[in-house]
Amino acid sequence: MNPALWWQQLGLVMAGGALGAGLRFWIGGVMLRQFGNTLPYGTMAANFLGAFVAGFLLVWLEHRGAAALYLRAFLIVGVLGGLTTFSSLMMESLIFFRSGRSAALLANLGISLAGGLVLVALGAWLALQLRPAS
Repeated sequence: MNPALWWQQLGLVMAGGALGAGLRFWIGGVMLRQFGNTLPYGTMAANFLGAFVAGFLLVWLEHRGAAALYLRAFLIVGVLGGLTTFSSLMMESLIFFRSGRSAALLANLGISLAGGLVLVALGAWLALQLRPAS
């Protein structure tokens, strides 16, 4: 890949990521004030919004020419990546679905969800082990 192109895309990803992270923070606050903390409504809203927008953009950007490369970097990797990683999981699953790869779709979802749960538990366990005794 052309180094100048890579740096341009990186700048777009970083700018989009800042916007997505800010949007996630804002959504989380709104949902917390609106619905309380009985469930992670802000996270759910951000994840579902990101999944919907990712699916839309994946199809909308098809066959858009060279500009699509920059739009994907800014909107999908940057904004949606900062908003949520769930959107990436859903977008990749949509690609498997659209290409008739149902086994890959199920494996992607199962491994991602189960692996994420295991790793978040392991990370929490490790943090507890490293925390100074009180």
